Order: sequence, then C-alpha cells, then structure tokens
Amino acid sequence: MKKFYLRFLLLAVGVANAQEVQWQKNIPSNTQDFLSNMTSTIDRQILLSGSSIQSQKTEGGSQKQNNGYDYHILKLDQQGSKVWEKYFGGTRHDYLTSSITTQEGGFVISGTSFSNMSGEKKENNLGGSDVWLLRLNENGEELWQKTLGTKSNDEASAVVQSTDFGFFVAGNINDNKKLFGSKDVFVSKLDKDGKLIQTTILGGKSLDEVTDMIPTPDGGAVVLVYSTSGRAENLNNAETQHSAQNNNPQSSNTQNETARLELISTVKTFIGKSEQTFGEGDYWIIKLDKNAHIEWQKTYGGSGDDRPKSIAYTENGYLIAGESRSNSSGNKKENVKEGTDIWVLSLDKSGNEIWQKNYNFGNRDVAMSLDVIRKTNKDNFSEDRGFLLGGYTQAEEKVKKDDEKFWMLYIDTNGKEEWRKYVEGKEKKNEERLVSAKLQSDGTYLLAGTSAEELGQENWKIVKLGDKQLDDLIENKDIRIYPNPVTDYAYVEIGLDFENADIYLYDMTGKIVQELQTKNMVTKVNTSKLPQGVYVIKVNIPTQQNKKLTTKIVKE
Repeated sequence: MKKFYLRFLLLAVGVANAQEVQWQKNIPSNTQDFLSNMTSTIDRQILLSGSSIQSQKTEGGSQKQNNGYDYHILKLDQQGSKVWEKYFGGTRHDYLTSSITTQEGGFVISGTSFSNMSGEKKENNLGGSDVWLLRLNENGEELWQKTLGTKSNDEASAVVQSTDFGFFVAGNINDNKKLFGSKDVFVSKLDKDGKLIQTTILGGKSLDEVTDMIPTPDGGAVVLVYSTSGRAENLNNAETQHSAQNNNPQSSNTQNETARLELISTVKTFIGKSEQTFGEGDYWIIKLDKNAHIEWQKTYGGSGDDRPKSIAYTENGYLIAGESRSNSSGNKKENVKEGTDIWVLSLDKSGNEIWQKNYNFGNRDVAMSLDVIRKTNKDNFSEDRGFLLGGYTQAEEKVKKDDEKFWMLYIDTNGKEEWRKYVEGKEKKNEERLVSAKLQSDGTYLLAGTSAEELGQENWKIVKLGDKQLDDLIENKDIRIYPNPVTDYAYVEIGLDFENADIYLYDMTGKIVQELQTKNMVTKVNTSKLPQGVYVIKVNIPTQQNKKLTTKIVKE
C-alpha cells in the first residue's frame, strides 16, 4: 500500500511573525482515518479526502466496523463548517489518494482499490489492485465511475482535468516482470464522460514512481516522477486495440503486447526512459500531448538521492520543487548544505533548464506545496511575480517537541530568496501528521493533517492562517468575476470586509435577471440559462455605507 503520510509537527499551532490563526476545525472520528489530500474549490470551499473504516450500528444498537477502508470525503464551507460528508467503497480495502475540483464545479476522486464489484463499486478488478476513479457533482453525488488496471497490482497517484474537460490519470504498475522495471508509470487519458481513450506505459530498469501531475494549456499534461531507473529500450510499440469483451487469452495473439498487459478498452503505447540515471534517485519529467502521447522527457539529478514533489506551470515553462541529498554532480550545480535541501528547477516549455537553486532550513527539509504568484501588468496581462513554496523541516535522529517546523519561502522569478518564515509546533500529541498545505486566493494558508493520542484514533484537523506578507502577494480588487467570458457558472469575489452583500445581475436593458444575498467572499452564480450577451453585475454592501461595486460579464 502506498504510504500516505509524512511524519510531522503542528496542528496545535504556535503563531509567529504576524501569522494569525483565523480558525481551526477538528473533525472527530471513532475509527482509524487516513487523510490524504485537501482541495480548494473555486469559491474557496474545501474538500478533505482520505480513507476510513466506517462504524455502523447493528439492529441491537452496537457498533460494527466495515471489512475494509472506504473512500471518505468531507466538504467544508469558507468558514470551515461541514457542508456534507460521503463514503464510497466495496467489500475490501479502497484507499483514496487524490482529489481535484472540476471546471464545472464538481469533483473527481481517485485511489487504489482492492475491491471487486460490491457496495458502491460497479466494476471488477483485473488484478490484485486497480485504480478506481469517481466523478461527483458539487453535492458529492456520483456522475460516473471507472476502474482501470492490469493483471498486476496497480496504484493511483494523481488525476487532473485537461482543457478539453477530459481527464489524465497517472499511477504505477508494480512488479510486472514483462514490462520495464519493479515499478512502472502509466498515464491514461479519459474523455469528460469517463471513456478511456489512451494509456501510455513508461519506465526504466528499476523503480519509477509518480509524485505529481499538472494539466497544460495545450490540452496535455506534465507528469513528475521519482526515478531510480536508467535508460530502457522501448517495448514493441505497435498500438493494439482490445476490449474487456474480446479479451481472450487463448487467442492467436497472446504472445504480443495484449497478452503481456491486459488493460480495459484502451490503446497502449510503451515508452522506455530515454536517459541514464545520475544517482540513487532523480527528477524525471514527462510531457504528454492531449492524447497521452509523449512529446519529451528529461532527467535531472546528482549522485545522491533527489526526490521531486511538486510541479507548477509558469510563464516561461515549469517550476519543480523537491528534496535533494546530492552535492554538485550530474546536472545538479550546488552542494547540499545540511541533511536534505530543497532543490528547485526552472525549465522552459521544452524541459530545458533555465535556472536551479538550493534552499536549506535546518536538517531534513521536505517540500509540500508550490504556488505561482501572478499579477496583472499595466497592459492588463497576467505575469509571474514570484513563487511561494511551503514545507517542513524535521530534525533527524532527535526527539524534540519542536523538532519539526512548517515554513514558507517566497522567491522571485529568478530563484532569489525574498523572505522566509516559520510556524512552530507547540506541545503535540503522540501522533501528529501534516498532510497538505494550500495557499488560498485571499492570501491565507490552509494546513490539514491528523492528530491522535495513539494510532487508530486519528482525527482530521484543518487550520486557516492569515499573514500580512502573504496578503501582500495576492492581487486584491474590490470585485472580480471569473471565468469571464462564462458558460454555466460565474464566481463573484468581493475584496472588501463585509458582513453581508446583495448581488444583482442585469441584462443590457437594465432588467434584473438574478438576485441573491451572500455572506461569503466568493459566491457562485448560475448563468447556464442566460442567453448569450453582455450583463452587468452590481454588488451592494449595506455595512460599507451601501458601497456599490459594478463590473461586466460576457455570457458565451
């Protein structure tokens, strides 16, 4: 099973350097709960996702636990209050590993499933474990689901939505001796309805593990891989169509690729790693086009162990952050200062290096989040202003109550450090783990993790931090509308302090076509039934001496 957690610090937060705890929420549980991810919606609501063993009441009133872990998701509003909670699972273990918000306002959750058709799971596995993907609406109700896999053990790592409203799903295939190495990478492209279009298998001669993936504006995706592998020859790359219905192992073609790898309803491409390894582990970056075909791949590393964690799309190409134990060697240019340093790479759109930098915070430094800070220039175009990294430092081979510290690092577009700051842990429980850290569009930071007196009694925790320097990074406007132009839904963001506000939507004749009240900084407006044209949105804030904000929106 994939290890979901990083050993950590915090969640009983000590505040320093003008940081303010705006709120903290504890989500109690009676069973062992794994928190794996935190996702923010476009209107700043929050989805916590993980895996839990549910307790159910029997007819006699006693508690009875399910046979295995289920997907567990919890939606919170902008103030951290519970909106709804859902579970999805079969009769065996189902581990949720990733979740995203969709452009339409719903969610996609994916993970590793050991269950055959049972409970909420509607398809059988091909192997011991497969990837189980569900698409949900904004209320957590299932729209469709998909099971992807081989006859080996497969695990999910990442899912993203592409610009054509389809999805890329990435993960790993374990111990398939007829492929490349001990752990290989797969990337599948699905359309918006969950139909599988293409699967590409990649690998070297050892272990390759997906750590992150992002969509690209051209409809493709970039996959970030931790690789211990050297170069590998391509397998037979004849693309072969087959389906679950005609998948007959006794057919005359059982010696070809379809016998070596049984995928459900997909076209397969097998691509070997093109470059040798530099050390114990490297950054391996793979660019895919809109159909999951390879455009380029690059390897970066030194003679030690280098582990990529996060990737972001930038104005010039890509930014990658991870951890390095390598001194200057291979194509790594700086020595490690102490223990494990943060190693950041800036690449152009073809994967070639622009610059690279090392950053040190103490002993074992771990990267967790990476955000691109953008501002609108005088010509009304968005441009990169800098990058914000979040992570923690852990003292190795030491036991201290403050041996782990969450940090934030702001660098300019050339990698020059602008500032850094810490959030230190206070006295903590025996089992505390930070799982996810997210910068919000209002200049606040969300930290999510688990806390327990002992294993098996985990509660989920989420903390919202405010910070003056973070707030200064965010472009603040009295009112913003996005997306604009709009199709089905628009989001009205009010950049002022207020208790409540009235939102009016006018057509060009001055007629009010929609009216609503809000207490939220970001409010969702349904525009799906409006005719095409230009509309005016006006916001009235009674507590600001009836201050009025006005902007235009285009309905396509």
